[in-house]
Amino acid sequence: MPVPIALALVLFLQGQPAAETAAAPAEAPPAEERFPAGAPREDYQFVAWCYGSLRGYLDLHDQVMPEVTRIESTYRPPDRKLSDDLKVYADLQKEGAAQLKIFQSALTAAEKASLKPINTLGAAAVNQGRDVWRVGPNVTPARLAQEWMSWALPARCETTAKSLKAKATLMGGAFKVNDEPDAPPPAEAAPAPAADAPAPARDPGSLLLGASPETPPAPTPPSR
Repeated sequence: MPVPIALALVLFLQGQPAAETAAAPAEAPPAEERFPAGAPREDYQFVAWCYGSLRGYLDLHDQVMPEVTRIESTYRPPDRKLSDDLKVYADLQKEGAAQLKIFQSALTAAEKASLKPINTLGAAAVNQGRDVWRVGPNVTPARLAQEWMSWALPARCETTAKSLKAKATLMGGAFKVNDEPDAPPPAEAAPAPAADAPAPARDPGSLLLGASPETPPAPTPPSR
């Protein structure tokens, strides 16, 4: 008895490997490999972005701590001390200050190794990083404090900074940053004056007196 076409198709598909019938889902990259939204991808500018973002975070400490203290006091579990929770933010300030030094050292090494001036690129990236913390008037103090409490520096900031410094130190003058501004073209030499007829000889005395060489000499008074 012949096998129905539909049954034959089912038996055929059941015999196929699973890889041929369904594609495996793509794995998300590890957290340390992800770039923050809007951050530059080039190492030097990315480290500058990290510096600006961290600097903005640290500078907000005094502004947000009253609201942070209120939040921690309101939602703190009864078995935890408020002083322990607040100490975490003090420790983050110390850790952040140490990381700023790492970023600054890497940026300085790259700027010294580059044959072209790149500090303007770095300054722009620093400002871009600080923009993360520039909020509008519609953001309440509580919302800002919550964002500040949950923020963490991207994991790749410190590893990129150390790699940047090592690369700049090793390569020296061969170090190059993407999008470096090109040096202005050399100025063209002024054309040499045309070889015209020789200028009339000038009396050295007339030059010292400021007289024009084309001024005719004064007539000699007749002798008596």
